[in-house]
Amino acid sequence: MASHGLAYDGCNFFRQRLVLSTLSGKRVKIKNIRSKDDNPGLRDFEASLIRLLDKVTNGSIIEINQTGTVLFYQPGLLYGGSVEHDCNLQRSVGYYLEALLMLAPFMKTSLKATLRGVTNDPRDPTVDMLKSTALPLMKKFGIDGEGFDLKVVKRGMAPGGGGEVVFTCPVRRTIRPVQLTDPAKIKRIRGVAYSVRVSPQMANRIVESARGVLNQFIPDIYIYTDHMKGANSGKSPGFGLTLVAETLNGSFLSAEMSSMPQGQGDPKLPEDLGRDCAKLLLEEVHRGGCVDSSNQSLALLLMTLGQQDVSKVLLGPLSPYTIEFLRHIRDFFQLMFKIEVQKPSEDERKGGDKVLMTCVGVGYSNINKTIK
Repeated sequence: MASHGLAYDGCNFFRQRLVLSTLSGKRVKIKNIRSKDDNPGLRDFEASLIRLLDKVTNGSIIEINQTGTVLFYQPGLLYGGSVEHDCNLQRSVGYYLEALLMLAPFMKTSLKATLRGVTNDPRDPTVDMLKSTALPLMKKFGIDGEGFDLKVVKRGMAPGGGGEVVFTCPVRRTIRPVQLTDPAKIKRIRGVAYSVRVSPQMANRIVESARGVLNQFIPDIYIYTDHMKGANSGKSPGFGLTLVAETLNGSFLSAEMSSMPQGQGDPKLPEDLGRDCAKLLLEEVHRGGCVDSSNQSLALLLMTLGQQDVSKVLLGPLSPYTIEFLRHIRDFFQLMFKIEVQKPSEDERKGGDKVLMTCVGVGYSNINKTIK
């Protein structure tokens, strides 16, 4: 591989490449971005992500050719501070937040990011889900403190958006290695059923049908209803449900569904949405592991960046996104994981096959943080 950084083809895994490039300081050139498409080049939501990265870094060099099919990115230093960003409405705020979660601990100054746009849509992880699963996961790696928070100020459903989220994160000098190998049993289920610009009754109907499924398994279930009114309810109607199952060891597995955006696809009854989401949660519990499928890559990244010591995490079956992420970690950090498949025995009823991921961290330390 030449010294001028890494070269990739196509628009896939765009975020992974930019985030890892920013952390490793390696330049990236991505070409043939939708070059065969009728509408070639970067989409607006990708351009919006690049602008966000530019806001949290200092001295990044970004070059895009005229058609938008070639991007050259030379990362600057992660600066942080107070940032405001209007996310493109094609993707939800979760798309941008997932990238920020990976970068935030390594800034020079604590990050306070105000993101506006779509907070809940069927495509990306919603803000509620990241708050209830990604943040507790990061705490296990020692990213914690008073200023570690994610607040939903306003909800905005697709397609109109109008939501607002504030994410604050303290900086860390190093990341501590973890051993998360025993997920233990599920002790309780929590959730949020939200409704905006529809009858508040919708949320109650969702809760009732979700409980109908989950009450067969566990008594400790509490699903909040969140009905935002007036200016805080964004620009489009919609409703949805985020469910989180917490284990005895403090691991979180989650599932979620939101209604289809107005005018797209067949509308779904709140009863069906509640029931389907509960089944999705059961499926996620069946997959199991200490981290749910939507946060696998975050866990693997933090393991990679940990101090030079062994980290182990037990995951459910790896998602295709995670598998690609492992390849990118190998490219940017020259780090390979040891992967062991564990098949549960028939009588254990432990769900699907698990994968034990082991690595020695690269000893990444935050070069931006001045030592007092």
